[in-house]
Parts: sequence; C-alpha cells; structure tokens
Amino acid sequence: MLKIFTLLTLLASTAVHAQTIVQSDLPLKYLEQVHADAEPRPLVIFMHGYGSNEADLIGMKFQLPAQYNYLSVRAPMTLGEGRYQWFRKKGEGAYNGETDDLKVSGQKLRDFIAQAAKKYHAAPDKVYLIGFSQGAMMSYEVGLRAPAAVGGFAALSGRLLPVLKAELKPGQAPLPLSIFIGHGTADDPVPYRHGTEANALLQKLDYKPEFHAYPGVGHSISAAELRDLNGWLQRLNP
Repeated sequence: MLKIFTLLTLLASTAVHAQTIVQSDLPLKYLEQVHADAEPRPLVIFMHGYGSNEADLIGMKFQLPAQYNYLSVRAPMTLGEGRYQWFRKKGEGAYNGETDDLKVSGQKLRDFIAQAAKKYHAAPDKVYLIGFSQGAMMSYEVGLRAPAAVGGFAALSGRLLPVLKAELKPGQAPLPLSIFIGHGTADDPVPYRHGTEANALLQKLDYKPEFHAYPGVGHSISAAELRDLNGWLQRLNP
C-alpha cells in the first residue's frame, strides 16, 4: 500500500533524501529535517505505510509550517530491502493487526516519541504524529492509548484497528488531543468508510476530530490534503 505523491512532493522528497542520512540514536531509525538552533519548536513525526520506509513522507515538510521540526521514522519490522511494516496482518480479509506486533511497535514508538521530544526540546503537547495507511493506524494506536505523550495526530487513509476499538469506552473524559482525519473516497486498500467510522466513534468519545473527505482520491495523499494539513498545524501553533 505504497502512497502516491503529487509530483511536487515527489521532487521535494527526492531532494531531502539526497541531503539527509538515517539517524540511529533513538529507539527507531529516522530522518530529520530540523532547525539548527535549539529553540523549543513544535515537532512533527511522520510514520510511513506498509512496505515503505522513512524516506517516503519527509518531503511533505515542504508543504507544511516552516517553523516546525520534522522527523520521519522507520517502522521496526523488515519486509525486504528498503521495505518495512509496523505490524503483520492478522489472517485473511479485513486489515487487522497482530496484537503482539502492535504492542511491540507501539512501545517502541512511544519510547521514540519521548526521547525525540527531549532531544529536540519539544513539550509533549507540541508533538504531533502524521501517519499514512498503516502509519495512520499506529497514530490511532499511540495517540489514543497514550494521549499525554502527544498534542495531537493526523490519520491519513487509515482505520481504527479492532483491538483498539474494543478498548475505547465512552464516559471517560479525554485529554486535550487535536485529531485530523483525512481519507479519499476512492480508497480501495483502506476503504473510505473506515475514516468516517473512526470520526463517528471519536466524536462519541467526546473528541473533536477535524474530518476531511477527498472526493475521487484513492489510497494516496493529494495536494488538497497537504493544504488542509498545513492549515491544521498552523492553527495549532499560530
């Protein structure tokens, strides 16, 4: 389920990849595009989809707020040369995740977030996750299980996995958490209904997700979605 970039984002991603090296000082390997100063800044952490890697989403930073710092993290499970995943699919049919994989990857991601926030001088409420596809599923997994660790997350073309949905119960006051959900109406690998279902469930839990539908868009990130993401991040830190 590799993401299809717009041409501009592809060119930007290639340019960044040529200028960066993979960092390995934190619990997960990652690329960084950060300001040289040590000033406290909001921190965005990109999480790629199934079968991709840390170079996939980093080019998006050119369409997002310039004042932020950006990291793009590599999933911990190897699929093949340059291809990684956050969790294995559980059985046939619906895209469910192996529970043990989710626990391991979720813990590694939480450790990464905590250490990255310290390294890049970002308060937890100024850390934002942006995940695509399987990475979006991890955004839900980490953001909703450990909401105090981040200020918000964006789930692009993802879904709430059954193991997490079963544990989300109404009646508990949610911590402040900004949520962006974006989904193309023509998405085949992760159908559009998964985005609307996640939006409806989170509203029942008293969250206030910002939901965006992209008519005719498949399993990809469109230019319109990048503009909406930019607006969301700008509003969080005007």
